[in-house]
Amino acid sequence: MTSKPLQGVTVLDLTNVLAGPFCGHQLAHLGADVIKVEMPGRGDLARQLGADTELNEKLMGVSFMAQNAGKRSITLNFKHEKGRGLFRQLVAKADVVIENFRPGVMDRLGLGFDALKQHNDKLIYCAISGYGQDGPMRDLPAYDHIIQGVAGVMSITGAPDTAPYRVGYPMCDTIGGLTAAMAICAAVAGRDKDGAQFIDVSMLESTLATMGWIVSNYLVAGVDPKPLGNENFTSAPSGTFDTADAPLNIAANKQEQYEALCRIIGREDLLDHPDYVTRDLRKQNRYALKAEIEKELAKRTAREWADILNKAGVPSGTVQSVPDVLADPQISTRGMIADYPDVPGVGRDVRLLRTAVKVNGEAVSVDAPPPTLGKHNRDVYAELGLSEDELRSLKDEGVI
Repeated sequence: MTSKPLQGVTVLDLTNVLAGPFCGHQLAHLGADVIKVEMPGRGDLARQLGADTELNEKLMGVSFMAQNAGKRSITLNFKHEKGRGLFRQLVAKADVVIENFRPGVMDRLGLGFDALKQHNDKLIYCAISGYGQDGPMRDLPAYDHIIQGVAGVMSITGAPDTAPYRVGYPMCDTIGGLTAAMAICAAVAGRDKDGAQFIDVSMLESTLATMGWIVSNYLVAGVDPKPLGNENFTSAPSGTFDTADAPLNIAANKQEQYEALCRIIGREDLLDHPDYVTRDLRKQNRYALKAEIEKELAKRTAREWADILNKAGVPSGTVQSVPDVLADPQISTRGMIADYPDVPGVGRDVRLLRTAVKVNGEAVSVDAPPPTLGKHNRDVYAELGLSEDELRSLKDEGVI
C-alpha cells in the first residue's frame, strides 16, 4: 500500500481503557501518527488489565495491547504547569486531540477546546464520554455494561426467561470508538473550510444510533421491543436451530428462501400449512415452525446442513467459538491478524487483530507493536526542540 488516507495527520490520544483507544486504533491503521499521551508511572489503566497477570505487572496488559499497536507513547503530567505548557506546544503542531475524561475535566485544567484552539485554529477536538457533554447525566461515571443497561440493549438481549443479558464483549465502548473515528475522519476532510471543530461523542447515543430497527419499531409502529433469544424479530424461520450435533444459524428471511428450506429438508407440506403461508403468520407461529424444522435438522450435523443450505441459497452458518473463527480461512487468509515478533516489554511474540478495513485489496496495518510506557518521549519531545538535558530535568521534576 503506497499511502494511507490519514498519512500526515497527527493525533494526540489522551484516552484510557477502550472507547478512546479503539478510536485511535482505527486512525493509526489508517495512517495517522497517533501519539498516546499517558500519565507518568502508570499510563493507561488498560496496561494493567487482561488475562495474563505477568503482563499486567509489566504494564503491557493484553487489554492495552489489543488496541494500541502502531501508536507512539509519551508520558506527561497535566497537573504540573510545565506539563500543561508542553501539551499546548504539542497541540500547536497536531491536527486532532481525543480525550475521554468526564465532561469539564479538561476545561478545569485550562486545556479544553476553547483554550486549545487559541494555539491551533484548525484543531479537531473529540471528547468521548458516557452520556455527552451536557444533559442531566453528563457527570455520571460510565462503563460499557452500564451503558448497555441504560441504552436498552440488555432489555432485548437474552431469551424471554433470561433477559436482561449483557452482550458478551464491550460493544458500547467499541461503538463509541468507531463513531468517534468516523466523525474525526469527516472533520479532517473538511477542516480547511470549517476551521477548529469540537466533536461530542456520547457512548449512549452512539449505541442507540445502532439500534435503528429496534427503536423505529417503537417510535413509528408503537411496538415495545422484547427479548427473543436467538430468534430474528423481523422474520421466521430465522434464528438458531438445533441439529444432530451443534447449533446452526439459518436466515430464511425471504419467501424464496423459506420455500427452498422446506424443499431441502423434505417438508414441502409446511409451504401450504395454514399457520405458515405468510410471513406474518410464520412470525406469529415461529416456535411451532421451528420445532417442525428441527425434527429434520436432527438428521445431519450443523456443518453438513450449512454446506447444503448455502449451496441452495438459504443463508446459514455454524456457531463458532473465538478460536474457531480465528482459525477459519476466511479470517486467516485476509490479513486480519498481525504478528509482532519479540515485542519489547513483553518478551515474546504477540498476535493482534488489525481493523476490518481493506484498501485496494490490502488490510491496513501498522508496523510497530504496542509501545512500552513513555517509549517515545525522546523522539516526540525532540520534535519540540527539547534537549537531552531538558528531558532529564523534566523527568526529575515529575513532568514527564
